Amino acid sequence: MIEPYVNINIKNRVGYIEFYHPNKNSMPSAILQKLKEAIDDAGANEAVNVIVLKSGGDRTFCAGASFNEVMAIEDVEQGKAFFSGFAKVINAMRRCPKLIIGRVQGKVVGGGVGLAAATDFCLATKFAAIRLSELSIGIGPFVIEPAVTRKIGVAATSELTINAETFYSAEYAKSKGLYAEIFDTVEALDDAISELAEKLSNYNPEALKRMKSVFWEGTAHWDTLLNERAEISGTLVLSKFTKNTLKRFR
Repeated sequence: MIEPYVNINIKNRVGYIEFYHPNKNSMPSAILQKLKEAIDDAGANEAVNVIVLKSGGDRTFCAGASFNEVMAIEDVEQGKAFFSGFAKVINAMRRCPKLIIGRVQGKVVGGGVGLAAATDFCLATKFAAIRLSELSIGIGPFVIEPAVTRKIGVAATSELTINAETFYSAEYAKSKGLYAEIFDTVEALDDAISELAEKLSNYNPEALKRMKSVFWEGTAHWDTLLNERAEISGTLVLSKFTKNTLKRFR
């Protein structure tokens, strides 16, 4: 079995950041921290003009939070620390001075939807259905909600959140603005990603940086907001309802 990893490969001024976990690309704290650091490093690297965020494997882009780690949470501080991992990654993406292109090859669940929403431009395959499953296990998509709502609006975020056991198609995600375009195959997706990223990498870096700042205008308070949201999730995960529900996933 391949061990979990986060790596970056730079080609033609494009930084390809890839994360992987053998459990459907779920995100334990260690992977979230490494991903945050990789985004920070690529943002500061003068050899990188554009970033592509991708995951390993074919079927799932990201399954969200690591249930094994969630089930092991014993107090509010542990809970807040875990959920703040997603907050740190989203804020790193927000603050990064480079445009981030999302490459979504498969299903996206929970926190993974937040990652896709926090990219500046996201392309996907027709297999990239989305689901916000948090309410069904007794918590809620509190940390990722600002990023998701910013991208697809309150109505669509509410629909996904309330219908927590439903997968919505890639076509639905595109219609709401999460994906800019969808492709029939991973190969077609990768060709489009490469062409777009390398084209952007030849544009004026200062213009790209300034446009990134414009795209994220009005989100400076997210450092505080997402931290507060992490505490909400960290508290709810300790409830009797959530603990009993999570036992089914053992």
